[in-house]
Amino acid sequence: MIKRIIAYSEGPDDAATRDFYVRVLGLDVAMEYPVLGLRSSDHPAAQVLVLPPGGTDPVPRWGIDLGEPEAVERAHAEAVRRGLRVVYPLTDEPWGVRRFFVEDPGGTVVNVLAHVTGSSGTE
Repeated sequence: MIKRIIAYSEGPDDAATRDFYVRVLGLDVAMEYPVLGLRSSDHPAAQVLVLPPGGTDPVPRWGIDLGEPEAVERAHAEAVRRGLRVVYPLTDEPWGVRRFFVEDPGGTVVNVLAHVTGSSGTE
């Protein structure tokens, strides 16, 4: 079950970036670490993450939150079985996210993730 799909932007977390997403587009700041996370107050699953320049290699274009860590493990196994290119290994991050990055058939990098039990956040 897909919980949400998150768009990624790359750029500095500075006053101009926050002002654009908060004052121009009306998003709320939901997270400041490890990236700037913004979301709609009316539809919290509508989110944008601002990644610092050079902070992630490769840079994902979007994330797909599968809701449960076990679903991430199943997706990882299926991606490997199909011979897709996993460009960031299955990892439990210190901020409470299990994830991996995979290239879709067109070469777009996708962050496949879920929060581990007891954690919350925007990524």
